[in-house]
Amino acid sequence: METKSAGVSQTLNDARLGLFHLRAVIISGMGFFTDAYDLFIIGAALVLINAQWHLSTTMQGLLGSTALIAAFVGAFLFGRLADVFGRKKIYGLVAGLMAFGALASAFAPNIIWLLIFRFIMGMGIGGDYPVSAVLMSEYANTKDRGKLVGLVFSMQAVGLVAGPIVAVTLLAAGVPNDIGWRLMLGLGAIPAGAVIYMRSRMPESPRFVARVQGKVDEAQASLAQFSGQGVAHVSSKSTAPKRMGLWEFLRNPKYLRYLVGTAGAWFFFDYAYYGNSISMPMVLKTVSPSASPIATMAWTLIVFAIAAVPGYILAFSKMDKIGHRKLQLIGFALMGTAFAVIGLVPNMTVLVLPFLLVFGASYFFAEFGPNTTTFVMAAEVYPTSMRTTGHGISAGVAKVGAFIGVFVFPILKSTIGIRGTLGITFVFAVAGFLVTLLLPEPSQRSLEDLSGETEDESPLSHDVVNG
Repeated sequence: METKSAGVSQTLNDARLGLFHLRAVIISGMGFFTDAYDLFIIGAALVLINAQWHLSTTMQGLLGSTALIAAFVGAFLFGRLADVFGRKKIYGLVAGLMAFGALASAFAPNIIWLLIFRFIMGMGIGGDYPVSAVLMSEYANTKDRGKLVGLVFSMQAVGLVAGPIVAVTLLAAGVPNDIGWRLMLGLGAIPAGAVIYMRSRMPESPRFVARVQGKVDEAQASLAQFSGQGVAHVSSKSTAPKRMGLWEFLRNPKYLRYLVGTAGAWFFFDYAYYGNSISMPMVLKTVSPSASPIATMAWTLIVFAIAAVPGYILAFSKMDKIGHRKLQLIGFALMGTAFAVIGLVPNMTVLVLPFLLVFGASYFFAEFGPNTTTFVMAAEVYPTSMRTTGHGISAGVAKVGAFIGVFVFPILKSTIGIRGTLGITFVFAVAGFLVTLLLPEPSQRSLEDLSGETEDESPLSHDVVNG
């Protein structure tokens, strides 16, 4: 056992990987699984909803994107509140909104009420982004931070795969369309309910308690309790709280540059990613018009399972070695190349197998690149008192991009075709590459080093986290 003393943050930075890291990954990751399932299941449900309610193209785009514009509001609002009142107080609230919104959507009597319930659910999803990411980054050590935060985000892969599995199962079982889409949407309440319980047992971030609230002794006690090591010596000393005001944050040239980098890259990525993902059944139906709904869902599942899932796995396992910023640049470049191939090569969109291969490649490099790294880096580069605020602004701006992508995708597809639509996403990938250059390389650097904060908290025994 190590016995040398260090501050709360330094102790966390130097800690070996342990069970308490795994617990934090599971608790944060379950929320993100719910986020992904609830956001992307609408793509499968929309096919059945449209068959029942005969929606216009505009209404299809609005239903597919309502949760995303709500996530924009939720990320801004709850990201800021988590820096003011604490991560834990917001954590359960956003999960409750997700559970209610998903369950209520299953009982929506008409399209207006469905839009309202999806908006409520989207508010919770938006708030979950900054809190899940930041809690994990603040519990993580320096060496494995990308891996740990990336693992949380990679639960999106499970949510992506779960959606088509649920859709295919319900369709194959012969469940009527008007019941099938309600079950698809309502099932999202089950993991959200589990998240509410698990999060009630997770303590506040020790970094936030020690640095922002100035309660070093409380930070030590909560960390010891969560890590299962018992409470070591607790000093009764507190330090002066260190809070940065919102206006001070937005006027700081360094943090403003970082904000343009994290929010901008995430915006450009989400435009491309969400438009393609939520509209994937529609895209595949265009490529192969004679395909049945169950075949379209099966192809969607294949693309996610074969192309996306390996990308997630490689991203969280390799990003700390490759570099978080470097991996984002690689991903944008190769994802954009795949979109360019589809947009420029004649007949690509009428040849099912070549299309699926190139489209699948775009998914692989999205996951093994900016889809994971934008989530991770936005939780790394800001000071503790503004970390969920910075991440929330970035995630909120990103969801504006996602909203635009999902809303305009059906309109663009009907006017300029799949090739032209994906050609536009190539331009967005190039823009994402360029704004990424504004960011530092966070890999193997402590949160305090990245944000410019000093390590001046009271001593905390390494025994608390190293056992």
